[in-house]
Amino acid sequence: MNWFSEKERKEAANILLAGGVAVVPTDTLYGLVARAADKSAVERVYVLRKRAPQKPVIVLVASLGDLSFLGIALSVPQRVFLQKVWPGPVSVVLDCPDKEWEHIHRGTFSMAVRIPDNLDFREFVRLTGPLIAPSANTEGNPPARNIKEARGYFGEGADAYLDAGELEREPSTLVRLFADGSWEILREGAGKIKEGV
Repeated sequence: MNWFSEKERKEAANILLAGGVAVVPTDTLYGLVARAADKSAVERVYVLRKRAPQKPVIVLVASLGDLSFLGIALSVPQRVFLQKVWPGPVSVVLDCPDKEWEHIHRGTFSMAVRIPDNLDFREFVRLTGPLIAPSANTEGNPPARNIKEARGYFGEGADAYLDAGELEREPSTLVRLFADGSWEILREGAGKIKEGV
């Protein structure tokens, strides 16, 4: 997937850096994104999606280094596992004991994170910082496959829409990863994890 020109990336990043929310193509589906560090933008996403306030969202990061920014400390076995599945369509739930990030973990003290499998999109996340990226739909409805469907959900509520045509991929696989390196699949999706990882 070609993730837009450098100019378009910078324009979209500036919207998010100014507190905006946007519909963008990720490496899996269209997402309604906002900067994870921007509490008011995060709440806008929840309102636009009509998302239950207690449900956490997935956070996209550009590198393993972003995890410490998010208050996540990795054990050696966790780091080994992540280096095998990232970048890729595997979202991993990790402990996040930091109360500063309660607007993301919603009191669960865990956070689902992922490094996207698209270099251009990772560059975009480097410009913005970690992004929350729930799929572009309202709660209980199917993910938008194109910008027309996304506009049907959010209208003028989103500050920008980046159109990459039709996207009909699976959502990411969701995995809970424990400190000893053991793991449990919570949702089967686009990412495949082999035994012995």
